[in-house]
Amino acid sequence: MSDDLQIKIAQPDDFEKIGEVFDLYRQFYKKESNVEACKNYIKERLSNNEAQIFYIENEKECMGMTQLYTTFDSLELSKKIILYDLYVRSEYRNKGIGRMLMNATKSFAEEKGVTSVELSTAITNKNAQSLYESLNYQRDTEYYDYYLQIK
Repeated sequence: MSDDLQIKIAQPDDFEKIGEVFDLYRQFYKKESNVEACKNYIKERLSNNEAQIFYIENEKECMGMTQLYTTFDSLELSKKIILYDLYVRSEYRNKGIGRMLMNATKSFAEEKGVTSVELSTAITNKNAQSLYESLNYQRDTEYYDYYLQIK
């Protein structure tokens, strides 16, 4: 299936179709559905050039997407990419779409000259972990992630 599909680079006008998939991604992580807020979030990121979004679509909908944020790595004295969001609609999984999006991320990172791509996933998300490890991502055994919820 993935042979005839192409990676697309999201433009601000793509916010509606990507926002729908972004809402599904958030629901996967137990967030309440809010399609309009998701569309607005995506529109802001793209309009303000704050994120790079790759996506794949067929003739009827966006099948999957990944959202990347470029930031800095002070230990490496360089830039790095945070792959914060990766989602493929359930009906299109196991068809190579996630792998295509991950490969587009790697190519983008190489083009930008960043030193690393960083991501997190749920401990229970074994399918994603399997994909990442098959692409040579290394699980961090040296650092813990901590969060402070402000709101």
